[in-house]
Amino acid sequence: MTTSHNGLGEPRGPDFQSAAGPYAAPPPEIPPALAGPKAPSRWGRIVGAGVLIVAVSAGTGGLAGWYAGGADESGTATVTRAAPAPDAPPGSLVSVAEQVRAGVVSVQAPRGGRTATGSGFVIDDRAHIITNSHVVAGASSVTVTGADGTRRNATVVGTDPSNDIAVLRVEPSPGLHALVLGRSADVRVGEQVLAIGSPLGLAGSVTSGIVSAVDRQARIGGSQQSAVQTDASINPGNSGGPLVNSRGEVIGVNTAIATFEGGGSIGVGFAIPIDRAASVAERIISNSR
Repeated sequence: MTTSHNGLGEPRGPDFQSAAGPYAAPPPEIPPALAGPKAPSRWGRIVGAGVLIVAVSAGTGGLAGWYAGGADESGTATVTRAAPAPDAPPGSLVSVAEQVRAGVVSVQAPRGGRTATGSGFVIDDRAHIITNSHVVAGASSVTVTGADGTRRNATVVGTDPSNDIAVLRVEPSPGLHALVLGRSADVRVGEQVLAIGSPLGLAGSVTSGIVSAVDRQARIGGSQQSAVQTDASINPGNSGGPLVNSRGEVIGVNTAIATFEGGGSIGVGFAIPIDRAASVAERIISNSR
């Protein structure tokens, strides 16, 4: 298997892994409606004629009523609507996504006439943000956009290219909430996870999957390192965003994916374990004081 390396940010950086080899999608199934007509039965012809008669004799209002749930005596169509959905129960993926998105930002880093787009997340009440080093490397300036849509200027506190971790800082704001960091030792194969970030610049995108492996070797920061593997969809722009568990705890920093010939996600993504990422971030913040 040969590999090429392209980043998850835009433009592509060093940690976008490629697994070469032929890939052919299976032919799509033909929907029954397109598979060819069946000869109608005598009863089918009678029922069909009845529908046509109702629609034509009732006019437009009758046709709408026939398919939308009926019509009252005045000919006005009535439509059945569902009752308002209940609030998402605590611990559900919907609840976790709502809880976590307020702490996730889209990162914009102009360089060389282009703007790299990545992701990041707030880790403390001083509005320090973890992202990937390759997202902000060489940037002339950095801005972040939160879930509230506000763009903020960010300071690069420091970077660690060998671990592909960078720390940014913005002015604290009620629109930014620090996420809870989990523990790498508690991560289990098979547990549900969400990847949150800005794939292809689509800010606030949420994808779901499971933990596929907890100690997978992947190329991170230019060397082979232990990573959390997941099948949650991760694409360019997800770099630096959080991988969170069903309790809303960050268990990894999304960093790299394996692809066929440089394509998009094939369900093999890699995240820097949160214990290592947090340790690097704490060192960067401490050294900046």
